[in-house]
Amino acid sequence: MESVLFHGSSKIIERPVLSGGKVHNDFGQGFYCTPDIQLAREWACTKGQGSFVSHYSFIPHYSLKVCDLTGPGYNVLNWLAILMANRIFQTENELPLAIKNYIIEEFLPDLSQFDVIRGYRADDSYFRIAEGFISGSISLARLSEALRLGKLGEQVFLKSQKAFDALMFLSFEEVDRSIYGPRRRDRDTFARDEFRKLSRMDSEKDAVLAIDIYRQRWRNDDVRLR
Repeated sequence: MESVLFHGSSKIIERPVLSGGKVHNDFGQGFYCTPDIQLAREWACTKGQGSFVSHYSFIPHYSLKVCDLTGPGYNVLNWLAILMANRIFQTENELPLAIKNYIIEEFLPDLSQFDVIRGYRADDSYFRIAEGFISGSISLARLSEALRLGKLGEQVFLKSQKAFDALMFLSFEEVDRSIYGPRRRDRDTFARDEFRKLSRMDSEKDAVLAIDIYRQRWRNDDVRLR
């Protein structure tokens, strides 16, 4: 089914290159788009640079394999494991590092067979929420709640040449930074406020923390994740 995708950047990208993306990004190296043009306009407003949104037609071939991390069969720890495997999580404490490694070992899905991944985007502010869970300041319920809020926005990640071949450049627009720059900052402020609020709410005795999952050796098929 044909769809329209958008990519916000400091430059116009007519022909994305498979190896052109950053290595330490949410889902690894590839090309990140969104079906939400308003979100793409915000993403385009990086500090001190140009602001453009490139528009694409995406016509997937029947053989294109798509993984939807927000759909059935996946849980919040799968998303977290992918983030922790790709982005840089810094800590000097051995326990959070052990928890991170366990999350990756047990909950990281095999994405090698897929061409496209759909899932939540974790910008730097929302990555703090993921880090907060690993470090023990946010419970599993609050992490799940943060995702359900929908403020992260959905991204479509193209990770194979087959997926790139299904992408056709349509046009571009220059983004008004005076409008979308503040919106980007507002989203960042919301995420930081949400992090503080979620941290305060997790004083409940029955809250499940990352250390509980680690010590009790939860598995990917654990009924408590449904």
